[in-house]
Amino acid sequence: MKSARDRMDIISAYRDVGTFRGAAAVCGTTDKTVKRVIARHEAGQAQPERAPRERNYDSVVELVEDKVKKSAARVSAKRLLPAARAAGYAGSPRNFRRLVAEQKRLWRSDHHRGRRPAVWSPGETLVIDWGVADGLHVFCAVLAWSRVRFVRFAHDERAETTLALLAECFEILGGVPGVVLADRMGCLKGGVVANVVVPSPAYLRFAAHYGFRPDFCEANDPQSKGIVENLVGYAKSDLMIPRAPFEDLALANTAAIGWCREVNAAVHSEICAVPAERLIVERELLAGLPSLRASIGRVVTRKVDRLSCVRFGSARYSVPTRLIGTTVELRTDDARLLVICTCSSEVVAEHNLVAPGEASVLDVHYGGPRPAPRRAVRPKTIAEKQFCALGPVAQAFITGAAASGNTRLGPELAELNTLAAAHGEQAFGDALARAVAFGRWRASDVRSILAAGAGISDPRPAGDALVLEFPTVPVRPLSDYAVRDLS
Repeated sequence: MKSARDRMDIISAYRDVGTFRGAAAVCGTTDKTVKRVIARHEAGQAQPERAPRERNYDSVVELVEDKVKKSAARVSAKRLLPAARAAGYAGSPRNFRRLVAEQKRLWRSDHHRGRRPAVWSPGETLVIDWGVADGLHVFCAVLAWSRVRFVRFAHDERAETTLALLAECFEILGGVPGVVLADRMGCLKGGVVANVVVPSPAYLRFAAHYGFRPDFCEANDPQSKGIVENLVGYAKSDLMIPRAPFEDLALANTAAIGWCREVNAAVHSEICAVPAERLIVERELLAGLPSLRASIGRVVTRKVDRLSCVRFGSARYSVPTRLIGTTVELRTDDARLLVICTCSSEVVAEHNLVAPGEASVLDVHYGGPRPAPRRAVRPKTIAEKQFCALGPVAQAFITGAAASGNTRLGPELAELNTLAAAHGEQAFGDALARAVAFGRWRASDVRSILAAGAGISDPRPAGDALVLEFPTVPVRPLSDYAVRDLS
């Protein structure tokens, strides 16, 4: 059956050509079709209505319509197909999906909720939300009137993390809006009574300190805060995905700060203005920041142990030794751990968070770097005290002999003391120094060195200058060999 446009083309071609065959050649159809269209047009008859064709899913239309109505157009064709098969549907799944889609469209056309655009006032509303991608959580906030965006990353969505980032957002904005609108995030709500959200006590204290009113959107209604939903998707697509993976949280937040500076300096497509420029106007209508900032973040107390360390997350963190035995506060913020003295509120130590079982130790807390381990020689017996009285060379001999595994060192000390008494401390000390230099750790080796006396060689390392002392002989000056004038 020809469409209305095709029929008009045929009538126009017939009027120009004047014959059925000529009009058929122009319109690419047959002369019989042209004749039938012209006859119906001259008789003033309308196009006959096409009788609806039967479809293989007509027997289950009522079933699908009832299921779509009961589920508020949320049921899928995949879940309805088994029930339709049982009711006698024998068509393809693809054709059945068309039926379900059409029924959903018809239901939504009669049950949609009309919306109106939001009208924001300067300094009134800040909208916040959380998103997550690849295990990294992103906190997003939008100042509604100026469209200034704030994005930061975190490892979790705990209440202390959310409040800390919200406080940082207020610092960046330079003021506090009248209302903070959030969805029903579990970290900020204490409960729900008759569909009314009860904020948590910590959130209420935070809101009272900064002077804003906490507000929560309707349940399962992301459209009521679509302004920040768009920002979450924008941050994922334009910031997280192109620059991932981030090596650590600090680098991720550095990238987020640069990204926010970039997008806030560009013209916003919705307001056709630069958000950073509109913030200058809106900042005058924001409430001032409190003079004392709230203590935000995960704060716990610990007692400094005898190692001058505190434990947090199964890891050790050093503090100055003067605080041993006192109680300090630990605050985590942006992958850092701050140690705060409770009496003076002074930050006495700052560490990067480490894995459980590890330790973060700063040398400045202990007065300098760690000294090398020493195993001092402490004589106890009479023989040991007599031998060690010879000085550092004797202690070096004991240390070297012990390291070489000389198990006869203890009994041989008496023999060494006898050699010292027989040859004198000077000669014995020189022999002992030679034994240490050449790694000879037996008493018999020292005796051999003493027996050699002055006949022992004095080797030098390769490359050193060889200095030899030659005997002096009488010499005559060269003038004695001069040829004198014999005349």
